[in-house]
Amino acid sequence: MTVIATPLSDVDYDARTAAVLASIERQADEWLEEDCIDIDPQRTGGLLELQFQDRSKIVVNTQPPLQELWLASRRGGYHFKFVDGRWLDTKDGVEFFERLSQEISFHGGKQLRVTGG
Repeated sequence: MTVIATPLSDVDYDARTAAVLASIERQADEWLEEDCIDIDPQRTGGLLELQFQDRSKIVVNTQPPLQELWLASRRGGYHFKFVDGRWLDTKDGVEFFERLSQEISFHGGKQLRVTGG
């Protein structure tokens, strides 16, 4: 599958990726407050680490030169490009928050859903 990215200015790319990382942090904080899952979000610039109780991690980071978002977990690494308002996997077209939900559910041992925004 070929994913053709929507062109973004550097400022727009930075704003969109910052919003994605912030929404993931908010979701993780909500889960912690609700005692839903033991997850520790740590953000440094364009890199967000989610550490789980078993010490496994998911890493989401920005790649400004490529205008991509990358997601890494113990099940694999994924690259996403911005296409028509959504971040899509460059290999299979899966939407970013769908893939992130799958990976968090795997690492956390329970079905969890991350929504963007």
